[in-house]
Amino acid sequence: MNIPILQTHLPSDMRTSRRLPGIQPLIDGDWLRVDEAYAGQMAERGRLMVQHHDAVHWLDPEALPAAQELLETTLAQLSDLGFEVEGDHVTTPDGRKVCVSHTMPLLSLGALVQEDFCLLQKRGNEHVLTGAILCFPASWRLAEKVGRPLTAIHDPVPEYDGNLAARVQRMFDGVKVGRPLWRFNQLWYDDPSLHQPRSVVSPREIREGPGEAQYYRSERQCIFRLPETQAVVFSIHTYVLDRASVA
Repeated sequence: MNIPILQTHLPSDMRTSRRLPGIQPLIDGDWLRVDEAYAGQMAERGRLMVQHHDAVHWLDPEALPAAQELLETTLAQLSDLGFEVEGDHVTTPDGRKVCVSHTMPLLSLGALVQEDFCLLQKRGNEHVLTGAILCFPASWRLAEKVGRPLTAIHDPVPEYDGNLAARVQRMFDGVKVGRPLWRFNQLWYDDPSLHQPRSVVSPREIREGPGEAQYYRSERQCIFRLPETQAVVFSIHTYVLDRASVA
């Protein structure tokens, strides 16, 4: 059995539950974070991108400009997080040397930061998933969601009814450049694995509480708009803690 890749604590801003959808302004704009699990998570991301490439990466060719803009936006943030950036060459906090590819921007992002990224662009009346690097899905499968609108992406989440779907779509319509938003979720799992895809036809049993589960999983999800392409980015930073570490 592989050794679990765990954080030792949960950030203070993720310890108080909020009602769905739980969206709030991201005051300090820190949609990227590097934590104590960085090296372990990045090693797992590298493995997944090689061994399960089609399961964790997808990009509509028409969304390439948006993915490239996201890559450039991310590169501009890295120096403040302990990365050394010299043109298209980046030295990461765990000492790896990453050569950035602008023709494969999402894969480059997957090799640099802990966050997963979903690109959503307006098609008709809804935002549609046009690209993603999703190494750490929490009980959903990227292949079942690509090219689909928000309502289909969240099906069959029980809480995501018509009223909530309309509220979320209005939020995606209204998110402003330079004014990111964020939320987080809270889940209990028996399995600490980061990569947990699950088909919509075989959903995970939802727990009312922790029960006997040994691992707490929480996603810090940020939402922001790119200024040039106007694509909306949904980023996911995954935390997994053992039961004893959850304060």
